[in-house]
Amino acid sequence: MVKPTDRVVATENEPLKKLAEVRDLNFYYSGKHALKNINLPVYEKKVTALIGPSGCGKTTLLRCFNRMHDLYPGNRYEGEIWLGDDPPRNLLQMDPIEVRMQIGMVFQKPNPFPKSIYENVAYGLRVRGINNRAILDEVVERSLRNAALWDEVKDRLEEPGTSLSGGQQQRLCIARALATDPALILFDEPTSALDPIATVSIENLIVELKDQVTILIVTHNMQQAIRISQFTAFMYLGEIVEYNETMSIFTKPVEQKTADYVSGRFG
Repeated sequence: MVKPTDRVVATENEPLKKLAEVRDLNFYYSGKHALKNINLPVYEKKVTALIGPSGCGKTTLLRCFNRMHDLYPGNRYEGEIWLGDDPPRNLLQMDPIEVRMQIGMVFQKPNPFPKSIYENVAYGLRVRGINNRAILDEVVERSLRNAALWDEVKDRLEEPGTSLSGGQQQRLCIARALATDPALILFDEPTSALDPIATVSIENLIVELKDQVTILIVTHNMQQAIRISQFTAFMYLGEIVEYNETMSIFTKPVEQKTADYVSGRFG
């Protein structure tokens, strides 16, 4: 298997900076060894895609970053997930609440809170104790603009978030994630429940957002990975089989198992 650290990666003639790095990560739940010796760099202001067949560990790995597995008893991590460099912090040793303030997440199905559009976006700031209306107004507008939703809802901010269409609800969830100024946003198949038009809108938004925030995305749609990501990791049975620049993964994979998957021979 090819470890990410075995290869020097260059893209677009830009120097790459790691925002986060997974080192020798193992994860266990209900006695099952779900993730095995995962090593993965996550580069700043880039989109990294996790691909692989169902049950291979993509979402399990994604949820290690924001410690969602802590919500269930008996789960256990081994290894490290480092974030930042000033100084670097091991996410597995931090307070989970603080981790989730720095790492946002957008789920497969839009999940707006049973609150107004405004309060959905302001929620994370209020959790931090920020209640100044001028500050909230500024952040809510900026986050909705960055999620390409402001023009559609600026006159409806007091309406329930659940009153929006599916694609709008997902963009609202993205705005909510952006409001706390996260270092990293996790996307878990964010378009799988959306129609083709809404899918295009979310994909275009992700491409634009990478200039502001680092993104790690799970997708079953290989064409989507090609369209929106710069780096891709192929996972199988809880391991990373291969990691590289996205176009290399899809056009000249090193591992036979990767070639078989991206060519549709299994999965």
